[in-house]
Amino acid sequence: MLNRRMLICVFTGFASGLPLYLLLNLVPAWLRTEGLSLRAIGAFALIQFPYTWKFLWAPLLDRYGILPWLGRRRSWMFLSQLGLLASIAWLGQLSPVDHLAWVVGLTAALAFLSATQDIALDAFRREILPDAELGIGNAIHVNAYRIAGLVPGSLSLILADRLPWDQVFLITALFMVPGLLMTLAVREPMLAAGSPRTLRDAVVLPFQEFFGRHGVRSALLVLAFLFFYKLGDSLCTALATPFYLDMGYSKTEIGLIAKNAGLWPMVIGGILGGLWMISLGINRALWLFGLVQLVTILGFVWLAWLGPAPSDATRLVALAVVISGEAVGAGLGTTAFVAFMARATHPAYTATQLALFTSLMAVPRTFINATAGWLVEAMGWMNFFWACFALALPGMLLLLWVAPWHARPAAVGGLTERC
Repeated sequence: MLNRRMLICVFTGFASGLPLYLLLNLVPAWLRTEGLSLRAIGAFALIQFPYTWKFLWAPLLDRYGILPWLGRRRSWMFLSQLGLLASIAWLGQLSPVDHLAWVVGLTAALAFLSATQDIALDAFRREILPDAELGIGNAIHVNAYRIAGLVPGSLSLILADRLPWDQVFLITALFMVPGLLMTLAVREPMLAAGSPRTLRDAVVLPFQEFFGRHGVRSALLVLAFLFFYKLGDSLCTALATPFYLDMGYSKTEIGLIAKNAGLWPMVIGGILGGLWMISLGINRALWLFGLVQLVTILGFVWLAWLGPAPSDATRLVALAVVISGEAVGAGLGTTAFVAFMARATHPAYTATQLALFTSLMAVPRTFINATAGWLVEAMGWMNFFWACFALALPGMLLLLWVAPWHARPAAVGGLTERC
């Protein structure tokens, strides 16, 4: 754990998580306090469509570097991070009521820049990590990713009770600066043998290699697994902040409890999970961590059963239990899931193949989560969370084929230089 690559994973995770959690946590809270309906807020999930289609422009990142002095991966990282900093700061200058079209457009641009940054960061991280470090490296990345969520999901909410929204968004934007500094400080990875030499190769060969290596049937099962594994967990947290608000908690209470009850269980559980994955293997980690992820959905059922009421000591403890459980479950599940995706890529096509895999992972968060507001209004909070629990089961069943308990698949290829 004590090497330069692990430190880099801290920065890649933080830079990747901040804009996504801003869209998932801060923007819904902002829209809710400005008077928009749950249906409108749920529909805002559709602006995240770039996360599901990023494999379409990922070949450009595999083939070209746009700033020669930074290199192929780092140039895309730098420009996307700079654009994110500016977009987040600008967003706070707008009013969702008076400038709704501008808010929609800017949040969509923010999602596009964030997805592009993810393509570059995922490829960069895969290219510097040896196969033996995929588990712990991705565990650190995921933990930093989740810690970044505490900025828009905790700090920014607390600040929103004390400062105007334009200042809140500006302060949040400044947290992109560490990622920019990391991009300027690291070295560009060496090109993998067989890297695409033409744009056509960058588009065709990644898909050809993936289906050729697995066979069509097995490849389709892997893609189905990538879609379903995080489906229930993602949907149940789609409107988490509005749910907490509807249950009677203040923004400050949500922010403080998210920070104190979510941080340490998430960090300690994620790091221990990454270390445990070294002996468990990725397949068994997917089973065990996925089971924890499944069970923690029931915490939301319990909180909905308690119902809306003014918060007191008992209800604050209940909120802390739910938030900490979700942090542990989702953190462990994502750690194993990201390691699985990284292992499934070929070193020559990391950007495009990882973009395809993470795009499928993002489909539920983008399109299915957009229906969350309608589902809640039709079913009520408790039935909605039971439905999320049921939707988490297919991903677990697909593990029988894509990651059997006793199988330990060999890694795919390797790179000549890691950092």
